[in-house]
Amino acid sequence: MDQETQALYDILFDAGVSEDKLKEALEERERSGKSFRDIVVDYGFCTEKDILRLVSESMGLEVVDLLEMDIQSSTLEMIDSNTARTYGVIAIRVDDDTLVLAMRNPLDTTAIDDLRFILGRDFILAMAPDEQFDEAIEKYYPVDTQDVMSMFGDMGGAESDYEDVDDLESAANSAPVVRFVDFVIRQAIKDKASDIHFEPFEHEYRIRYRVDGALYELPPPPKNMAMPITSRVKILSGLNISERRVPQDGRIQTKMNGKPVDLRVSCLPTSYGESVVLRVLDRTVVNLSLDSLGMDENLLKKFREIIHLPNGILLVTGPTGSGKTTTLYSAINEINVVGDKILTAEDPVEYDIDGIVQVPINEAVGMTFEKALRAFLRQDPDRILVGEIRDFITAQIAVEASLTGHFVFSTLHTNDSASTVTRLVDMGLEPFLICSSLVGVLSQRLLRRVCYACKTPYTPSDEELDRLEMTREDVAGRQFFYGKGCPVCKNTGYKGRKAICELMVMTNELSELIYRGAPTLEIQNKATAQGMRTMREDGMISIYNGETSVDEVLRYT
Repeated sequence: MDQETQALYDILFDAGVSEDKLKEALEERERSGKSFRDIVVDYGFCTEKDILRLVSESMGLEVVDLLEMDIQSSTLEMIDSNTARTYGVIAIRVDDDTLVLAMRNPLDTTAIDDLRFILGRDFILAMAPDEQFDEAIEKYYPVDTQDVMSMFGDMGGAESDYEDVDDLESAANSAPVVRFVDFVIRQAIKDKASDIHFEPFEHEYRIRYRVDGALYELPPPPKNMAMPITSRVKILSGLNISERRVPQDGRIQTKMNGKPVDLRVSCLPTSYGESVVLRVLDRTVVNLSLDSLGMDENLLKKFREIIHLPNGILLVTGPTGSGKTTTLYSAINEINVVGDKILTAEDPVEYDIDGIVQVPINEAVGMTFEKALRAFLRQDPDRILVGEIRDFITAQIAVEASLTGHFVFSTLHTNDSASTVTRLVDMGLEPFLICSSLVGVLSQRLLRRVCYACKTPYTPSDEELDRLEMTREDVAGRQFFYGKGCPVCKNTGYKGRKAICELMVMTNELSELIYRGAPTLEIQNKATAQGMRTMREDGMISIYNGETSVDEVLRYT
């Protein structure tokens, strides 16, 4: 337990929160990676107001209202925007030559030591309600995209000026480039983007965010800044800035308002420079709980039954970006108990989960899924997660593992549950092996949710009903919704995402069909007859519940 968690644990225990509740919150912290404070509030053990009062009383700190204060600009300037955003602090006043800082998390002693070093002076702390900090930092330390662009000024000339590595490193570490990259990353995290794309083209350098599955473009920086910006990202992720001919992968660990955020970095050489994509792995956003995936209650109950089986193979299928990894992590997280040894082989490891042995795949040095899986069987595991079944050998070893008393989780790129069987046969697996090892297939897609702030009911057109293969009688009495567009959703009409799923549970009848090589359609019809709800049907329920739109369901099913 880190010092910050220990301090809050002690304060809450002294205030009368039961030890059982606090231990339950600690266990959830180990499972999910979320902060202890957030879990205590989410579980209803105490409120944010309680924590504010108890921590301020325990530490003897003043509580202030950041949004009602009139802070002098000379005081605000004692801390730069970067420091304010990184550590979640705001300079509020000076008392007798002593600086007073409002701090989001005054229990973070490491951050306090960092601040003493950065500021070069002593200070005293004050507290404010947690929910005020984001708004206050935007109010007192605003960063405008155009202002950031103007920072570049007349910096640099042509990209050829950066051929020398020392010149390139110097440009990458210059204040405008450092501030710009920092701004792009922070803005992406603030907007809950899943990816950041830095893309060089012949006459421009584009930067785009992916939010809720759709890409949005930022105002582009000058084209000649492409190499310094790319190099800055490579320096942050520990990559070689002089190597621009081969792909490179790295990782950045940063903080946003005092909370840790990981970024997975991928560099790819292109005709006009290196394309860089950052995958944002924000532990405060992801919730590794099966209940948070939005599955139907009956489907979730069946899924839970499958993941607690002693042996067999469970496959989660869907295209890239459909949430397969999150579903698998949530399943693994749920069954992560002291009595079971769990091993995972991932490319790469996206979230660290305590109590689970996680192995990164590195094909460059020969560490493949096949090698990892063979080694796993000598490590006495109970459950194994293989990031992806890509070939016959990996599939064969996974089957062997399941037939020798292990439960195997994995993913496959197929369009639906029934076609997964055909894909395994195409890989070379014998149908009788599939019948004896496969226990279930979950197929899923991620759909954008209709924005809660501008959700508007409407009557679907005949064309929409035709595309859904439905009649007016089928939807009689049902309401359809769309998002009009508002500031909350940046006028897109959508905010957040939800999964639609279909779960094919293996039965004797399905095994017989697979054994005799029945076509995909026959397998699907039998599964549907036995109660499997298709993704289209799950999508229709999401439409009726006002969670998503007709366009989204038609786009993915």
